[in-house]
Amino acid sequence: MPKADAIPGAAAIFNPALLKAARHIYRTYYEVHPDDMQRPIGVAISRKTRRGKLIFGDRPVLLPSECFIPLNQIEPDIH
Repeated sequence: MPKADAIPGAAAIFNPALLKAARHIYRTYYEVHPDDMQRPIGVAISRKTRRGKLIFGDRPVLLPSECFIPLNQIEPDIH
């Protein structure tokens, strides 16, 4: 998994509202797809709208208004 500092738009400290939204996106996905074995590397999320998407590839491509929140920040207890 890429480190947060190796991904443009990723930051070591996240806005709590963005982190909460990323956790919601992550948990909703796994409630809808409980049998999906593929693990995301994190969530790309808009700083403005707090809408986001799970990222499954090696390196996310982000829009200027997006940031990347790695999975270890979303669910730190599973790592």
